[in-house]
Amino acid sequence: MSFPTLHPPLPTRGNWFSRGLARWLLRRAGWNFEGIIPDVPKMVLIGAPHTSNWDFVVGMLTVFAIGLDVHFVGKHTLFHPPMGWVMRWLGGTPVNRNTSQGVVGQLIDTFQAHERYVLGISPEGTRRRVDTWKTGFYHLALGAGVPILPAFFDYKRKRVGVGPLLIPSGDIDADIATLRAFYTPFEGKNPELYAP
Repeated sequence: MSFPTLHPPLPTRGNWFSRGLARWLLRRAGWNFEGIIPDVPKMVLIGAPHTSNWDFVVGMLTVFAIGLDVHFVGKHTLFHPPMGWVMRWLGGTPVNRNTSQGVVGQLIDTFQAHERYVLGISPEGTRRRVDTWKTGFYHLALGAGVPILPAFFDYKRKRVGVGPLLIPSGDIDADIATLRAFYTPFEGKNPELYAP
């Protein structure tokens, strides 16, 4: 398995030990990485198909193996000590769904407050089968002026990786159709829960 080399201005984390350990674990589990991480300082990384809690494990091992600093969102109540320390260390960002600004607005502010920031989101929003994606990730990328990088889990072939960067055009239907078409060949851990 070969892992991409990251270049500035990408946000990075970890060291030789964390990368080596994550790579060893992925190799032991039989996973391969495919794709190239584009050299952009900010992006929304979407992960699909999302059909199992194992996606989080494989995804976290992958970002540690690469050394990419990827954040994710969670309910603000999950970030109270002591669990909150672990969540933040892993890259978690708390959001309060009860604010008038809304989650998308909070995350746009977060992007604007950082020179380098990668946020990972599941467009399905759940591990259950859904026929339509939630569109918050798209509105976030469009509002923050950042591209979308599709990342995939393919349990049938034990592959994890990324596809081509998508710059939101403002035509949400066309852009989401392009993204969903990209995911057609990939099979989640529980394929019956994914509707491409």
